[in-house]
Amino acid sequence: MWSGPRNLSTAMMYSFAARGDCRVVDEPFYGAYLAETGLDHPMRQDILGSMETDAAKVVDGLKSPATEPVFYQKHMTHHMLPHWPMAWMQDLCHVFLIRHPARVIASYARKREAPTLDDLGFVQQTRIFRSVADPIVIDSSDIRADPARMLQMLCDRIGITWTKAMLQWSTGGHAADGVWAAHWYGAVHRSTGFDAAEGDLPQLEPEYAPLLEAAMPHYEALAAHKIT
Repeated sequence: MWSGPRNLSTAMMYSFAARGDCRVVDEPFYGAYLAETGLDHPMRQDILGSMETDAAKVVDGLKSPATEPVFYQKHMTHHMLPHWPMAWMQDLCHVFLIRHPARVIASYARKREAPTLDDLGFVQQTRIFRSVADPIVIDSSDIRADPARMLQMLCDRIGITWTKAMLQWSTGGHAADGVWAAHWYGAVHRSTGFDAAEGDLPQLEPEYAPLLEAAMPHYEALAAHKIT
């Protein structure tokens, strides 16, 4: 599952984990991404100290056989640096979780000031989308509007059985959460299921207008392929 930040990605990980037949992993390249880029993210040192920072070793872990029928990998698109090997992705089913840039920008800016286009993952999502076979696209707003229907269609496209268990989980997080959950996952930790349908698009501060303009073509290009 490929998305940028603030895209309903953690709720989707919890949804799949609630199936009972699914192993999940939370942003496994985050440590390697921070180590190589040197970027200053919230909880940087905690992240680097809590996970593998060698991208090649991360890949080895993602290719290892899972004992569960389903292996759900939650990836942030901006964590996958362009020069890293991507051959390991050939045998996986790739789903792209998208969200309108105005909603992403508004949500991200509440957690980390002055986001850039690279921070939000739209460009990287387009690049990865174009590099894989038979990509599947689903919009987070559509999921929130009708979770049961959209998850049924998603499971059908993936080729796994739909279960109502995907609609509900326990509060307080999941054992697979990355250490960064303390900063980013507050709302979903308080939840027991998907939030209600989203309302009107947020009104962004004027300084975010260029960022919205730059992100929109990438969102629209993938939205043209989304499950409806």
